[in-house]
Amino acid sequence: MDKDFEKVQKHLMEDEKPSVYFNEMINKNDIFTKYPYMLISDLIDIPQSPEHHPEGNVWKHTMLVIDNAAKVKKLSQNPRAFMWGALLHDLGKKPTTKIRKGKITSYGHDTVGAELSAKFLEALTDDNDLINQVKAFVRWHMQTLFVTKKLPYADIQKMTLEIPFKEIALLSQCDRLGRGSLNEAKIKKEKENINSFVHMCEEYLKPLQKFTK
Repeated sequence: MDKDFEKVQKHLMEDEKPSVYFNEMINKNDIFTKYPYMLISDLIDIPQSPEHHPEGNVWKHTMLVIDNAAKVKKLSQNPRAFMWGALLHDLGKKPTTKIRKGKITSYGHDTVGAELSAKFLEALTDDNDLINQVKAFVRWHMQTLFVTKKLPYADIQKMTLEIPFKEIALLSQCDRLGRGSLNEAKIKKEKENINSFVHMCEEYLKPLQKFTK
């Protein structure tokens, strides 16, 4: 196992604010100059929609997300995969971010990011369980939005074959709240959306659960 992998994982799992370590390392130009860690540091150069991400680039967003995740990781069924999922959830934004009709978009970054996160971890560890679980976190982290807005990309059934929907709800809450300074009304709205996602998943799965009993 890569020694830097163990160091990064230690900070993800033990630090109250993992972003402090990551920001220190990126300023030192240390491990983030090497593959696959450069896939994370490259996110500094990837802009986001100011409307949806007033905090700025994808790196800044990711740092907010991992700090949020550190606060709630004990609620996850698999805290280690959860924290790696938080760190790698937006890897797909580099190859997918484009300007469309004057707006910054990153369509498909969840599916692209799932493959990138798997390659990232495969370069560092042979723990296939971890790799598959993190890949699932990344692949499905946008489902909260897709399901609640009833978009065609929503796929509760396929998602739940790979990962429990409450795990996605937990990561998605960290993701949605990792967007700069949100006032109390916006925080409340985001949490209501997460609760709606959980409810919609429960309702969708009820008939399937009856059928399998």
